[in-house]
Amino acid sequence: MSSHGEGDVYTIAPEMPAVFDGMKLAAVATVLYAIVRYLNLKSPTAPPDISFQDTPLNHYILKSCPILTKDYIPPLLWGKSGHVQTALYGKMGRVGSPNLCGLRKYLPMQDGATATFDVFEPLADHITGDDITMVICPGIGNHSEKHYIRTFVGYSQSQGYRCAVLNHLGALPDIELTSPRMFTYGCTWEFAAMVSYMKKALPQTQFIVVGFSLGGNIVCKFLGESHTNQERVLCCVSVCQGYSVSRAQETFLQWDQCRRLYNFLMADNMKKIILTHRGSLFGVNSSKMKDTDLSRLFTATSLMQIDDGIMRKFHGHDSLKDYYEKESCVHYIHNVSVPLFLVNSSDDPLVHPSLLTIPRTLAEKKSNVMFALTLHGGHLGFFEGAVLFPHPLTWMDKVIISYANAICQWERKRPACQTTCEKPKGRA
Repeated sequence: MSSHGEGDVYTIAPEMPAVFDGMKLAAVATVLYAIVRYLNLKSPTAPPDISFQDTPLNHYILKSCPILTKDYIPPLLWGKSGHVQTALYGKMGRVGSPNLCGLRKYLPMQDGATATFDVFEPLADHITGDDITMVICPGIGNHSEKHYIRTFVGYSQSQGYRCAVLNHLGALPDIELTSPRMFTYGCTWEFAAMVSYMKKALPQTQFIVVGFSLGGNIVCKFLGESHTNQERVLCCVSVCQGYSVSRAQETFLQWDQCRRLYNFLMADNMKKIILTHRGSLFGVNSSKMKDTDLSRLFTATSLMQIDDGIMRKFHGHDSLKDYYEKESCVHYIHNVSVPLFLVNSSDDPLVHPSLLTIPRTLAEKKSNVMFALTLHGGHLGFFEGAVLFPHPLTWMDKVIISYANAICQWERKRPACQTTCEKPKGRA
């Protein structure tokens, strides 16, 4: 028999919850640390870093666009993560995008293709009273019905701008291709046809050229291909492009910033677009595509594989390297003489930091170029908001209109402005 009394019984049970509580606390702390790191919550807000030559025009732009000298403040909880900004742009585009009323135009091309674009008339008088048309080139596989395009067009209309938005060849699923060809990274044929049509239809209007992502590459290449393409163009704005297709594609094979994952997702989207027009691209009228190309398409996991098997053949390029070099605006952008505003984000997971030396160097060498690099914004995100919910308008929408207004007003006041003495080169 045990001689232990009731008061002599010992147990370790009370100590176990303390151990478990410590483990739970450590787990919670680890999760919170990971969230803080992923959402980049400790990152400060800051104005965009602006590279430019200190000319009278650039001085006027900075004075007229306070948005360029103030902090860009994204939503507090998630806006400092480039991945979240990019994911929200890709998934929902924008919040509360307006329903637009436009007129769709169809233009027959020489090779049998049919270019389409939509025209949206201004809803107010422009600040200068002039007739100004924005010709807009969307991002990869995009068109006028995308939410971010609708938001920007709606805002532009309210500020007195007419908008013409290119629908990339093959991007609209309900419009069949009329030739065995679709859009590529740098083919300017459809954009040139749209601009030419608008110039003839509206001889009194002046143009502001705007390109988003891939569209930025196309518009800069278009303007640099010929000086006549710059006639009646007041300025050009490019947002979130990569400048060199060959250098950009090399970075898409890297895993840092999840670029390889983005590559896979974008390749999957390209597959869907191509397969939507399977009959036109691989039918009896196509002499460039073979059944083996279609087989390789199904197994492709990267844009480079799709480009090599399908995209480069639309224009008869012999190699992937040749295709990328010919499609890149980096070989043409130095020919642009109109005011050129280039915008990128430091946390854009699709544009490697090494590519940003291209616009920065260009802005430091050419007086007509201004380069703005934000700390946050992701790829075509640039959402603004207090804590959680974003505003309908983004920083991107506002800065484009602010820059465009400044250029239009400069054109009005240019004789007086030209009397201002130029200052040495500088950076804000």
